[in-house]
Amino acid sequence: MSYASPAGLPPVDATTPPVLTLAGPLARSQVAGFCDDLRGLLQGAAGGLVVCEVAGLGAPGLTAVDLLARLQLTARRSGGRIRLRAPDPALLALLDLVGLRFEVEGNPEQREPPLGVQEEVESGEAAV
Repeated sequence: MSYASPAGLPPVDATTPPVLTLAGPLARSQVAGFCDDLRGLLQGAAGGLVVCEVAGLGAPGLTAVDLLARLQLTARRSGGRIRLRAPDPALLALLDLVGLRFEVEGNPEQREPPLGVQEEVESGEAAV
């Protein structure tokens, strides 16, 4: 059997993931509501991804860390994942301090240098 290759470009799913906007100041009582909202968004999300807009959270604190940890747990239990959009550097530092790792929109993968950047080499070695 042989198949003719289709004409044109291959089909690509160009849907954008749904966005859950988190705005502060946060109260501990809001966490359950955000988790319910996330579950609803994950049901209709292509690829099981929901972007969490965190720019409006304000000053990072333990309530924000608790909320993001619970959202990540909710997403994993639902078979999905979350990605942070526009996090404050202080929030990322606080999340790193407590040992939580999140996928961040627009950042290159950690441990991989951005394209076009050469790592420093020892003298006498050729640059790669």
